[in-house]
Amino acid sequence: MRGNILLPVLVFWPIAGALIGYGIGRKRKAARDYFAAFVGVTELLLAAFTLYQVAAGEEMSFFLPYFCDQGLYLKLDGFRALHGAVAALVWVTTTVFSREYLQNCRNRNRYYLFTLLTCGATMGVFLSVDLFTTFIFFEIMSFTSYVLVIHDETPEAMRAGETYVAVAVIGGMVMLMGLFLLRQMTGTLNMEELLSACEAVTDKGRLYLAGALILFGFGAKAGMYPLHVWLPRTYPAAPAPASAILSAILSKAGVFGVLVVSCDIFLHDSLWGSVMLAIGVITMFLGAVIAVFAMDLKRTLAGSSMSQIGFILVGVGMQGLLGHHNSLAVWGTLLHMVNHSLIKLVLFLAAGVVYMNLHRLDLNGIRGFGRNKPLLKVIFLTGYLGVIGMPLWNGYISKTLLHESIVEYIEILAEAGLSIGVFKAVEWIFLFSGGLTAAYMTKLFVAVFCEKNPCHAEETEASDKSYMNRSSALALGIPALLIPLIGVLPQVFMVGMAKLGQGFVHGEAPAHAIAFFSWTNLKGALISLAIGAAVYFGFIRTCLMKTDENGNRVYVDRWPGWLDLEYLVYRPLVQKALPALGGFLGVICDRIAEPVGAALLFLGAFASRLAGVLTDGLHAVLMGTLLRKRGIPETNPGDFEPGSMINRVRMSRTGQRITGSFSFGLLLFGVGFCIAMFYLIFVLLGR
Repeated sequence: MRGNILLPVLVFWPIAGALIGYGIGRKRKAARDYFAAFVGVTELLLAAFTLYQVAAGEEMSFFLPYFCDQGLYLKLDGFRALHGAVAALVWVTTTVFSREYLQNCRNRNRYYLFTLLTCGATMGVFLSVDLFTTFIFFEIMSFTSYVLVIHDETPEAMRAGETYVAVAVIGGMVMLMGLFLLRQMTGTLNMEELLSACEAVTDKGRLYLAGALILFGFGAKAGMYPLHVWLPRTYPAAPAPASAILSAILSKAGVFGVLVVSCDIFLHDSLWGSVMLAIGVITMFLGAVIAVFAMDLKRTLAGSSMSQIGFILVGVGMQGLLGHHNSLAVWGTLLHMVNHSLIKLVLFLAAGVVYMNLHRLDLNGIRGFGRNKPLLKVIFLTGYLGVIGMPLWNGYISKTLLHESIVEYIEILAEAGLSIGVFKAVEWIFLFSGGLTAAYMTKLFVAVFCEKNPCHAEETEASDKSYMNRSSALALGIPALLIPLIGVLPQVFMVGMAKLGQGFVHGEAPAHAIAFFSWTNLKGALISLAIGAAVYFGFIRTCLMKTDENGNRVYVDRWPGWLDLEYLVYRPLVQKALPALGGFLGVICDRIAEPVGAALLFLGAFASRLAGVLTDGLHAVLMGTLLRKRGIPETNPGDFEPGSMINRVRMSRTGQRITGSFSFGLLLFGVGFCIAMFYLIFVLLGR
């Protein structure tokens, strides 16, 4: 073991705190709540201290040999320190808010245990310096966060958790296959060695295959299309603090891996950049469309999270296309990761305030809740203005940089005499997606804070000061204050954060200072806001609302129920197609070995009958000798023979129920992937 001991403390202190807190919670629940907050605060202070040291020019590393035979590698540079500090802020904020939000809920001890375990695993992901270490903590994070998703144990939460863990398991297995393949080609999984090692690889086809497999695993956690199916279902089902963690931090853990693949394996690769740009554009636009149609507060925010991840992926794609001129794309990508974390932390916790007072989230049921609650209105307003890219708020800065990177590439193509039509379309989809963001966020703000509720006005508009206690207000207020603060002073905060993190993606600062509030940059934001106003008044207020039988205007769900990739494609594939394939192969095997099968069936029935006869005989002997006076309760001679046959039938029926379940289908899928992985290893070792 060598290196700076602060790094493993950052990772393992929350894990140790989770176990200690669980023990405390068995005896004293209030003490457990305070201890969990103490763990979060100390983690934040430690993360802030290390961020200060890194900003001063110090780099930290830690190596634990023989961990899982490969060693445990941790490092703290500018990017890792920045996102470690953001993660710690998210955890302390959600932990403080959870005390009020969960006060009437069951299984709080379990919740605090797994939220702190997830915190430690996520820190492990951000601090990892080789992909093996990343994979270990990434998988731990996936399974511990599953418990947060299903915390309420409602049918919706259990179904969402089922989808979440299925995507996590499948994504993890696919990623592992890619890591094996990458290790075989390059001889290393160390991020600092991958770039030079991948440049020496001659078989680019296999390298693209390895990159695609690894991207599958990380992209699934990020909510990247077409692996996004868990996201719109999971965020609404989870408790609000858990939803904030999923959106603000866990999705960034997936983006962390996407950046490693894109910048350490395919740095400045135009083909890879084009693929990432296409995925980013689809994710960005589709997430915004889902949010526009959503009639539930948290589902709208879930679609928004997917869309904002798409904006980040657009920046990743532009980094590959622009090559050495990608400074704007690098800064825009890094800053939008931080900005989105702060914005979604505020918005999901504000949604939690609504839910813990009304216990519903549908827009018609919560309309007008915030009319007489100025503090909550201001907090939500900061997140709303930040995510739509309003000038002087943080989201404007990062979205402007991303937009200008697209414009810069269009100019490069034009100067070279190449076609710019495709990228002009990308630019307008970018601006239109920003407009959709303004439209659906305006829908939420107007519904919750401006409109009157025609059915529950007294309940929703009551000016009760106890709708949120002081600690919860502080937990929401601090990150809400940061959103305009870093947006108003971008040269002080934004530029510093971008320079701190750019080395992680091998980026450089722009050649000249950026005038963030010049007319050229403001124009893009104003176009998006104008599109948003048109969509809100021309579509949401007309097509997504109707007049009910009482003459009241209400929101309606126009999303086609059949348009769901999970139930349209993925579940039929895992639950029906794969088991059907296994059944088909089983029928073939049965036909080939039919005589053997018949013999085994006969032997099984004969064995059951023989066991019953022998047991009845033993029972008769015991009743006539040793147990003559006491007997065996509730048994008579001859009972064991039919009992053994009944148990055999029960076992057969149980087996049928197991083979027809989703878990069994997932298991078959996993077995298939394991077979493919072992075959891949065998082929690679044979070369």
